[in-house]
Amino acid sequence: MRVLLVEDDLMIGETLSDALQDEAYTVDWVKDGQQAIATLKVQPYNLVLLDLGLPKVDGMGVLMAIRTAKLDTPVLILTARDATQDRILGLDAGADDYVVKPFDLGEVLARMRVLIRRSQGKTDNLLQIGTLALDTLNKKVTLDNKPIDITAKEYMLLTTFMLSPDKVLSKTQL
Repeated sequence: MRVLLVEDDLMIGETLSDALQDEAYTVDWVKDGQQAIATLKVQPYNLVLLDLGLPKVDGMGVLMAIRTAKLDTPVLILTARDATQDRILGLDAGADDYVVKPFDLGEVLARMRVLIRRSQGKTDNLLQIGTLALDTLNKKVTLDNKPIDITAKEYMLLTTFMLSPDKVLSKTQL
């Protein structure tokens, strides 16, 4: 799973980037809105984690650019802006979810799983092709109901393949 993290705070960005990589996500981290827009033009993502208080182009500008470009990539706003009106504006502008800082990492990961699952037309955390099954919540793989041990990189690749079984993926996408 490829995630674009758009966060200008170094401490939050490093913490999130490390935590996401530990969860087998491929993370590209940019620190301003202009970089985010440029990156989204050349690279597809499964999810965007978007701060609103960004330099150059603020998060709402990035969100508007994403939706104007007709990208259906799920966007999860992570921001310190906690006013109800800010949440309403973000969701009405096209964000798929909105979480206020400080946040619980477990909750953010759960919301990410939900958004990615919905974007793939799934209702549960189980990906299955034939007798091969991958539980994305518990990160377990089974073949013919027997557990298979795989590395983090193998898990990441298998998840990508199973989410796009009918597509040919480029090296960049992988």
